[in-house]
Amino acid sequence: MTLIITGSGLTIEKVVDVARNRVKVELHPDALERIKVCRAMLERKIEAHEIMYGVNTGIGEFSEVVLDDDQVQDFQKYLIYNHAAGIGDAMPEDYVRGAMLGRINVHAHGNSGIRPEITLTLIEMLNKGVTPYVCQKGSVGASGDLAPMSQIALLLMGEGKAFYEGELLEGKDALDKAGIEIPGLQARDGLGTINGSNVLTAMSALFLFDANNWLKQAEIGAAMSLEALKANMGPYTAKLHEVRGFKGAIRSALSIGKMVANGDLKTGKVDHKVQDAYSMRSSPQVIGTAHDALAYARSQVEIELNGVGDNPIFFPEENIQLSGANFQGTPVSLPMDMAGIAITMVSVLSERRMNRLNNPALSVGLPPFLTKGAGMFSGMMLSQYTADMQIVEQRILSAPACIQSIPAAADQEDFVSMGMNTAIKNFQILDNAYGILGIEIMAAAQALDFREYKFGDGVIKAKEVVRKHVDFLDIDRPLYKDHNTMKDLVKSCEILTEVEKEIGSLE
Repeated sequence: MTLIITGSGLTIEKVVDVARNRVKVELHPDALERIKVCRAMLERKIEAHEIMYGVNTGIGEFSEVVLDDDQVQDFQKYLIYNHAAGIGDAMPEDYVRGAMLGRINVHAHGNSGIRPEITLTLIEMLNKGVTPYVCQKGSVGASGDLAPMSQIALLLMGEGKAFYEGELLEGKDALDKAGIEIPGLQARDGLGTINGSNVLTAMSALFLFDANNWLKQAEIGAAMSLEALKANMGPYTAKLHEVRGFKGAIRSALSIGKMVANGDLKTGKVDHKVQDAYSMRSSPQVIGTAHDALAYARSQVEIELNGVGDNPIFFPEENIQLSGANFQGTPVSLPMDMAGIAITMVSVLSERRMNRLNNPALSVGLPPFLTKGAGMFSGMMLSQYTADMQIVEQRILSAPACIQSIPAAADQEDFVSMGMNTAIKNFQILDNAYGILGIEIMAAAQALDFREYKFGDGVIKAKEVVRKHVDFLDIDRPLYKDHNTMKDLVKSCEILTEVEKEIGSLE
């Protein structure tokens, strides 16, 4: 399988394919021709000594400084040197590979003015598994992700470092071992490689893919808890949500309904209250809102994946270039802040259901803290503590980054998106979400073992998968192993995979 890059049609799933599954990439011939045409225009303008930002001028506050002919090429090298200014641990390779893919797709439009050798080298690096070493922190998400993208650009000069076949090597050594020629940087090549929000967009694409899978598992966990708590399933009737009209709520109600189908609770063989508490009754509205938030974020991220995020932008047909701010990360940062908040919100709901499972005043006949030996044993009492700690951390991380602008570059960059902060904290939010949901699912499986009626087909399958990894809590034992096992289980999507095999897709 090979992904053909055209400048359009790049989806979140295709980013995942390349970034994580190492699907090969090929540039469409039409895209290559567009890149060549644009480069030819740029070179004519250079020969005519036409003033162009970042080509024969400095950048940012130095945009009024005009470079002479001897400086034009070396400027790109020094531009990359001074912008490779990140800090911290190395980014995961899938983030970097996703960013490279996004940049290649920008180039495919033929509006960036770079040499084709630059784009083709990035493609070779993806296909041969050379992944630049990139520090995780340093971008403010405004003039593109300049610091991390510059560490990618270092490889184009045979510098920096890169991962290859499991080793961290000097950049030149990695390229040599992979059989990749070093293209070097000429006029415009450096800026044309770094001047876009490609890292935060790639990270956002990967997050949205993972978050969607997590939300489906949140519906699985909800269904398990609802069965254990003898919930009234009337609020999960699709008709109820169709008259209001929110797509996410309809989707969520149908998914949870699939989970409990053919069980005694669904068929009315188990007594229930006329009306349950909000945490049991409004799951479709809450999880559905998260689905809608992620759908909006997806639409924005996919626009960015297929757009021209660069500065300046060249238009060969009109023989002009325009300087603007298409690198600005705000169109991605704002919806992604909302996406992170959505995951926190659903995590809070998960913890509230887990609380009802534990609390004998709310659990409809379940033993206190889900233990047969209450008093001697404490069961899952402390599991709630662990979930609550993670909830609080999520709430702290859910403060929007997109409003945290700090002016930089002598106030030339006086409003920035802080989109990289959003991207980083979203993965931290999701990491906690795996743990919180894992604890709810563990508690729900424990509670179901105390019930003697028939459960829905999806719930039976989910509980079956849990019991492959975590035993029934008969007597107290150290729970940290179980908590971490459940967290890893949710992250792996094994429960989701097996449930969807049993009852069909939850989308």
